[in-house]
Amino acid sequence: MKAIAYARRGGPEVLELLDRPLPEPGPGQVRVRIRVSGVNPTDWKARGGGPTDWKGAAPDQVLPVPQVPHQDGAGLVDAVGEGVDQGLLGRRVWVWEAAWMRPDGTAQEYVVLPERQAVPLPDNAAFDLGACLGIPGFTAHRALTLPGDGPERLGPGTLTGRTVLVAGGAGAVGNAAIQLARWSGATVVTTVSSAEKAALARAAGAEHVVDYRTADAAGAIRAAVPRGVDLVVEVAPAVNAELDQQVLSYGGTVVFYANDGDNTLTLPVFDQFIAGTRWQGLLVYAVPPQAKAQAVADLTAAVEAGALRVGEESGLPLHRFALEKTAEAQQAVQDGTIGRVLVDVAHF
Repeated sequence: MKAIAYARRGGPEVLELLDRPLPEPGPGQVRVRIRVSGVNPTDWKARGGGPTDWKGAAPDQVLPVPQVPHQDGAGLVDAVGEGVDQGLLGRRVWVWEAAWMRPDGTAQEYVVLPERQAVPLPDNAAFDLGACLGIPGFTAHRALTLPGDGPERLGPGTLTGRTVLVAGGAGAVGNAAIQLARWSGATVVTTVSSAEKAALARAAGAEHVVDYRTADAAGAIRAAVPRGVDLVVEVAPAVNAELDQQVLSYGGTVVFYANDGDNTLTLPVFDQFIAGTRWQGLLVYAVPPQAKAQAVADLTAAVEAGALRVGEESGLPLHRFALEKTAEAQQAVQDGTIGRVLVDVAHF
């Protein structure tokens, strides 16, 4: 089978197209024939393509075994191991965290992984949507359910009466957060940096869109939601700390899942404790198993309800690359391409 792999850390040039043996599923495992592989920022960061590697690995470090990248994907179950329901054979599934702590991601024609990481894809969902659910969907779900006074699950009515600010509403996580929050009944405000991104955020369902480069962002958000926001889903906490503090309601929470722009967060202590604010970091890979199981169920339900969609008409343009062009796909993500980058692994 064809696979993309790298044997040492480095830039896109370390990715190679290889022929590998067809893997066989063991007990409790399934083999998925991958149709589409989704690319995330942590894919190129884990490879070591940036100035700092998110796992702390040095460039040019030789790996114990070659790594096939990409956490997300979608395809068909074509073999099952001992103890797995034979009824899964031939099922369309979406795959999550395939490459986390494992050498086999979805940038290959077949991947073997635990049964729970291959989730039946609703009939109304294309493979493209399935390949977009994993990391962005899990991150958005956890951000919306992490605050101590919020719900543990998402669905119609679970966020009614709450106001959510999504920083970077045109990104993959931002898009998922907008759609999931709206499905759950929240009022959604988002910040963007261009008219193009504003159009995408509105297509995702944001009710109030603020271009922070052309407007007084804090004033515009306060005008839209005078009571302030209960929760900020934040991609750039260091850059947006002052803005977030200005628009949070009393007792509000900022959940940050990235460090875009700067890695040093500075907060005035007095302002935090008189406002009762909470700043919560989020690494999607460290989310507890129960919370991941809840995310799987809620994301699948959102897809079934037609509340979670992809494509430019839904605020998330798709950009496609062939398997042998995976290096270009990862570079596109690293360069900040707006939308979701997908790799077409097989055609069936």
